[in-house]
Amino acid sequence: MEERFFAQFIHCYFIAFGVIIGGTIIGSMGSFFTGDPPIAAINRLAKSLRIWAIVAAIGGTFDAIAKFEKGVLDGATFDVFKQILFIVAAMGGVKSAILILSWAIQQEIE
Repeated sequence: MEERFFAQFIHCYFIAFGVIIGGTIIGSMGSFFTGDPPIAAINRLAKSLRIWAIVAAIGGTFDAIAKFEKGVLDGATFDVFKQILFIVAAMGGVKSAILILSWAIQQEIE
């Protein structure tokens, strides 16, 4: 595996992590300013931003689908394997961000 793969792997993790943390904190600030409870907003936003964080981390859905297609149709299984690892890294970033947020708000985020 090349060095660029590891850099992309780490970027996927932290992009997904940042989307969850940033989206929930900024969204809860908006909730606070409008008079809604910010803790409930953090819980709600963290649940709804999960899939979008993964999509943002892997660079959009069409690019990933094109790489899957190339891997399956052209026999480049290594490209499929790399995309799966990028998705796993993004899911790890989402999970760790949700874990930190659940520790901060002292509630379970399903």
